[in-house]
Amino acid sequence: MVAIRQTHSASFDFIKWVDELDLPNDQKDVINKTNDFVIKHIRDSEVAEDFVSPDDLVARFNHISSEIVVILMSLNMDLASLQVSILYPAYENSFISFEDVSEKFGPKIAKLLLAVKDMEAIRSLQTLSSEKATEDQVDRVRRMILAMVVDIRAVVIKLAERIAVIRMAKNEDEASRNLIAKEVSNIYAPLANRLGIGQLKWELEDLAFKFLHPDKYSEIAHNLNERRIDREQYVNDFIEGLRKNLIAEGVSDPEVYGRPKHIYSIYKKMQKKHLKFTELFDIRAVRVVVNTIEECYTALGIIHTKYEHIASEFDDYIANPKPNGYQSIHTVVYGEGKKIVEVQIRTREMHNLAELGVAAHWKYKEGNGQSSGVEQRINFLRKLFSWRDDMVQSGALEEEFKNQVFENRIYVFTPHGEVMDLPKGATPLDFAYQVHTMIGHRCIGAKVDGRIVPYTYKLNTGEQVEIITSKTPNPSRDWLKSERGFLHTKKAINKVQSYFRKVDFDKNKEAGILLVDKESDRLSLPYSKDQISSLLKEKLSRFNFKTVDDLFAAVGAGDISVNIITSILQEKLNKENSENISSDELIGSIVNRKPASLLIKKTKQSSGIVVEGVGDLLTHIAKCCQPIPGDKIVGFVTQGRGISVHRADCEKLKKMVELFPERVVDATWGENISMSDRGFTITLRVVGADYPGFLRDVTTVIANEKMNVLGVRSHVDSSKDLSLVDIDLLVVSIPVLDRVISKLNDLPRITSAKRL
Repeated sequence: MVAIRQTHSASFDFIKWVDELDLPNDQKDVINKTNDFVIKHIRDSEVAEDFVSPDDLVARFNHISSEIVVILMSLNMDLASLQVSILYPAYENSFISFEDVSEKFGPKIAKLLLAVKDMEAIRSLQTLSSEKATEDQVDRVRRMILAMVVDIRAVVIKLAERIAVIRMAKNEDEASRNLIAKEVSNIYAPLANRLGIGQLKWELEDLAFKFLHPDKYSEIAHNLNERRIDREQYVNDFIEGLRKNLIAEGVSDPEVYGRPKHIYSIYKKMQKKHLKFTELFDIRAVRVVVNTIEECYTALGIIHTKYEHIASEFDDYIANPKPNGYQSIHTVVYGEGKKIVEVQIRTREMHNLAELGVAAHWKYKEGNGQSSGVEQRINFLRKLFSWRDDMVQSGALEEEFKNQVFENRIYVFTPHGEVMDLPKGATPLDFAYQVHTMIGHRCIGAKVDGRIVPYTYKLNTGEQVEIITSKTPNPSRDWLKSERGFLHTKKAINKVQSYFRKVDFDKNKEAGILLVDKESDRLSLPYSKDQISSLLKEKLSRFNFKTVDDLFAAVGAGDISVNIITSILQEKLNKENSENISSDELIGSIVNRKPASLLIKKTKQSSGIVVEGVGDLLTHIAKCCQPIPGDKIVGFVTQGRGISVHRADCEKLKKMVELFPERVVDATWGENISMSDRGFTITLRVVGADYPGFLRDVTTVIANEKMNVLGVRSHVDSSKDLSLVDIDLLVVSIPVLDRVISKLNDLPRITSAKRL
């Protein structure tokens, strides 16, 4: 509520004051008629009867409304805004009603008045009066304000009204004064800054700072005043010299003047840079206003030519505007006597925007809406205040996060006055889960503005929401059915799903184990429950689970098909069958020196390798020596991988024979094997001097013999003048391979060429 207790002379002559305003006569008449309407309702009220002098009450309202009008006129606001500034203090204090205003002045004025009143929702916020108020909470309120107003003029009017109130706050008690100042500091000054209205921002900040930190304010004000005369004389001399230099260099009609210093900005800079008052750069400040951007940079060049500048203090906000659209060039130079002077350079258009912000573009005409410039400004503000949800916890929210911009948010109150922001379309259940997970789980009903509403009710900005809870959590699975419309936000849906996953975990786990057992029995898989758990434990990373119980629960819940689990078991069984060559019996027979003839006869394998004493045996070519038909070979019994076939001269085989002589078996190439049918892979190592063309010479020999190269790995040691290359070849003819090796060894700078 606007304070009405200030002592103000009842002799305030409103009509005379209006007559002195710089307005057309027809607009003066409108303002007087609007004030007459307010005066009539105040005099007819019961409150006026309680005052010793009704004229005193009228004068007090006239005083605050006149303050607001003057502020709005300085911002070039339209006549409708001036009318609302007169109506608003009386409307806020219930001397006039919305219906009265609508009937007398029409729906447009009434709608704008209501939009200003809507901003009073901020007063219910206990958040702002709490020392624990966070920046995030305060920022939500700022965004709420812009969401609530349907007309941006309402924000400007409210800002002007706050200046009028805080100007008069010096007559309030300390608690009221501090509450007003904190509200201004937290909400309205930053809002003026976001709107780019520097003219209001500075005064709001300075007055709030004065009441909240009187000692610091007085100290800075004293320092400014103490050196004021000398500083003003120095700045005036600097201005005169700079103006002459600019005109002499062709800058047309430059405005050069001293820039007033704002105490709060000085304090902030002292805190930010840890400076004393005497160390500040911009106590002596000058502003240069020119016609064009080109002249801005011309002026900058002249200033930097005539005066030594401090490079670290240069900022070009023309090329890189601030988020609120502010543009200027800031530079700091040394004037006469090496005294520091800050200079701002801007065009007249930039100056109007910096001082008036959104009001600089406000050109209302009868029956017209806001100009395109204002529309662009509002669009920019909406982007600036776009939702910054710091609770994105999963990929499921990513798309929602990208799409939720300012227009798609609502702002509602908790019973304690906190503001909660939610996506448009949110329900009371969404609100409950936004407040706290357990509030959502225990929700059994909801009230909006004191009335019971269904779970499917769509919340609107400005409503107060109260959640009715039970003692124990009891969410319903129906909440997850999208067609029922109980939940709108991904966050709330995820929390309900998580609840049922936890509640049903044991049940789902047992169901999952039973499903796997039944399917295993149907497929005749020879695994016990313990064996299945052991096998699945090795595959947990595949499903991103920590325990086998989690995996079984997922199967029971239907998140993972039981067929996926049985396919893993079937795959394991197939692998065991393909590798099951009775290796234990085979090794045991060799260790016990049983005659090979007691097992089975010599058998020809499809691999082309015959192993004496063992039939139907899995064999593979050893990679260490890569034997090919024509090489003398030996078999070595491995554990689980059948017979590994080596060349008889393989170095690795010699070491294994020393350790496990009982595993060696005789092996020969089959009678009908043909290299030309499939070819064999071997690795050829060539060593020689390090010279350009080494690899070219080697590959030329191979290419001339029409051999296929499967891979090449090279190594060079320049310190030893040594080159080494390993070449994987597909061999289909022993004579061709021998010929290649011979030719390579004949090369003049090749040291050796041999198979590995």
